[in-house]
Parts: sequence; structure tokens; C-alpha cells
Amino acid sequence: MIVKATPDEPYLGVKLSLETTQLWDLIDQIQHNTDKKEDSVRGFFVSDADEALIDCAIRLIRLLDKPQDIPFLAPMMVREIYYRLLIDEHGQAVRQIATFGSHTQHIAEVIKQIKAEFTKLLRVDDLAKQARMSSASFHRHFKAVTSMSPLQYQKQLRLMEARRLMLIENVDVINAAYQVGYESASQFSREYSRLFGMSPMKEIGQLRKI
Repeated sequence: MIVKATPDEPYLGVKLSLETTQLWDLIDQIQHNTDKKEDSVRGFFVSDADEALIDCAIRLIRLLDKPQDIPFLAPMMVREIYYRLLIDEHGQAVRQIATFGSHTQHIAEVIKQIKAEFTKLLRVDDLAKQARMSSASFHRHFKAVTSMSPLQYQKQLRLMEARRLMLIENVDVINAAYQVGYESASQFSREYSRLFGMSPMKEIGQLRKI
């Protein structure tokens, strides 16, 4: 959640969606060994970008000042970014994005469903079947990708959405709890306090003062 941004000093970010066909083309060219045993990898991580990757990203952004160059130069710069991501320390995670049928891809499909239906009752056995894994294997791979169990992941989605409802849409605590799937307002408050370190009313009050 971005809480420090103004029209004069906006919060700027860049998002690059990875295209699997281009990734596979590069994987093939750098002759990565795809025959080794696959393990699921973290689906989200933060790391320092090296100087070469930062330089390429800056050159890509600067093309906004020369839109006539974008069709010719942007594809080459994006390809360079893909290459540098593949040879980075987290290259295995990037490779699994391009691997159809990988454990990570199956988990990603399940995560997409959980996000779309996070207010509904979660049946882990059904999710394991969707991912084409046993329940034990599903739990292991899901935690490897998200660092959480499926139930913990759903709970965090619910609490983050409740936080947004209260902060942005001024929904009261009880209605926010019910809108995200909680049947007990007291349970919602306990779990909210456990995640954010203070009660919903107190935390939202502090955020509004920022």
C-alpha cells in the first residue's frame, strides 16, 4: 500500500510482464539444463538489481521521451532484461514462469483462483486436485512459492482487502469483516491485530494521519 504520494511528488513504479515465448527462446539459447529435478521456488521475492539490469531498465524508460524509437529499440531492451533476469540468482524462478506444467505454474493457477474467490470457504483438498498434486505435495509446493499455507494466504488477502475498505472507502470494522468473508467480528479483530500489530480502528486511525 502506497501512503506517501502527492500530485507534486508521485510514487512512480515500473511493471514488466514476462512473455513466455520470448523467455523460452532465450532459455534455449543459453542452453540451460531443464532436465534436473524441479522444485517450486518463491513466487515473490525482493533482491538488489545489478548495475547492468538497472542500466537497461533506465534506457527502456528513457524511450518514453522518444516515442518514435520505441518500436525499434524497446524489443531489444526487453530481451536484454529477460536475459539478465535468467542469469541472475533468481533465474530458476523466472525459468519456471516459462515452463508449462511446472509445479510453480500449477500453484500460480491456484493462487489466481484464491485471489478471485478469497471471501469463499477454502477447501484445500479441492485446490490440490486442481493443481494435480496430492494434498501433502500441494502444501509443500504452495508454501515454497508463497511462504504461507493456503489458509494463511487467504487470510492475508482478506485482511489486506478489509484494510483497503476501511482506509479508502470508509467502511466500518464490522462491515469490512463481513465483506471479506469473516462471520465473527471479534475473530477478524484478533487476526487483524496479529497481522498489523494493532487493532483495526487504531491502525486505520494512524494511517489517516499520515
